[in-house]
Amino acid sequence: MNDIAVLGAGMHPWGKGGRSFVSCGTAAARAALADAGLEWPAIDSVVGADTMRCGYPGYVAGATFAQALGRQGARVTSVYAACASGAQAVGTARAQILAGLADVVLVVGADSTPKGFLAPAGGERPGDPDWLRFRVLGATNPAYFALHARRRMALYGDTAEDFARVKVKNAAAGALNPLARYRRRVTAEEVAASAVVADPLRLLDICATSDGGAALVLSGMEFARRHGHPEPVRIWAVSAVSPTYPKAVLDLPDIATDSAAAVSPAPHAFRASIARAAYEEAGTGPEDLSLAEVYDLSTALELEWYEDIGLCPPGEGAKLLREGATALGGRLPVNTSGGLGSFGEAVPAQAIAQVCELTWQLRGTAGARQVPGARAGITANQGLFGHGSAVVAVR
Repeated sequence: MNDIAVLGAGMHPWGKGGRSFVSCGTAAARAALADAGLEWPAIDSVVGADTMRCGYPGYVAGATFAQALGRQGARVTSVYAACASGAQAVGTARAQILAGLADVVLVVGADSTPKGFLAPAGGERPGDPDWLRFRVLGATNPAYFALHARRRMALYGDTAEDFARVKVKNAAAGALNPLARYRRRVTAEEVAASAVVADPLRLLDICATSDGGAALVLSGMEFARRHGHPEPVRIWAVSAVSPTYPKAVLDLPDIATDSAAAVSPAPHAFRASIARAAYEEAGTGPEDLSLAEVYDLSTALELEWYEDIGLCPPGEGAKLLREGATALGGRLPVNTSGGLGSFGEAVPAQAIAQVCELTWQLRGTAGARQVPGARAGITANQGLFGHGSAVVAVR
């Protein structure tokens, strides 16, 4: 097996407190080190998930966090994959451990975001699809989320009430999470009364932007046993896949799909391939899961993830939700942390935060939001330009 151990997990509470990404990340790192029972000098390598909005130090997050924690000679690596940066950082750390380059690795991601919607960096870049979709279409992220929502309504009969149910479910979980930014239950009526952002999605259907940080301490299994972790949470798989041509569904940041006139689309869409690759590597499947953490940039996108990670056939995500299967206490809870709807986006940190939640759930230390007897979980998220990632963790 190519599994590695999760020795420590730590987060800085998310919100809009005005703290720098370095401050959030180092606080999360120290929490993860304390959780692992290790001192900072024991770390062989630091893998930082980069942030593009925080000046030059954000582009070299590995070195930035190593300097902030105190120079001690560790190997440093910096990783950027948009919203999948955190999972790519976990994958990089795992590769270093399995290659024998490091015994124990600290993975850190943090962000300090501007007010409002995320936008591309300034300057004229006509070859950049992310820049073009803002300049040519004026298409902010919520515009894409709304396109996905409308597609689901047209194809599967999903309703605005279904989307609201996702928010109600995740807010109930987030209310139990002391690290979440939004810790208040909401009703479907409150979702329906919130402002329309991009029809049919309302303000409470869309995640905010946040400041926050998350960190993990990862090691090989032998190191874990020698340092007092005989039965740690293990990472069995990290998938990092890209789309297959032709991609027939509109997706960020592109403003058109590929032509399928000469070549038929692949049997599995891009997002579905993300989880499939993780399941194949782990030798497991959706039937083995106890919980999942998925990338709910919008309520409608969460429903699509149910289908993409194999919890139900295409078009049946809303049915699964209505049955209560994905709520706390349900057959397979999804976003027990409260999801991005409760945390907001702190881009380099969010995929790491997903693994933190799996870790606490699989240890049985998640408190009031604990999934009884949790044994296996998956994370799933997607970054711009075809960065897909998923992590399978087990106990």
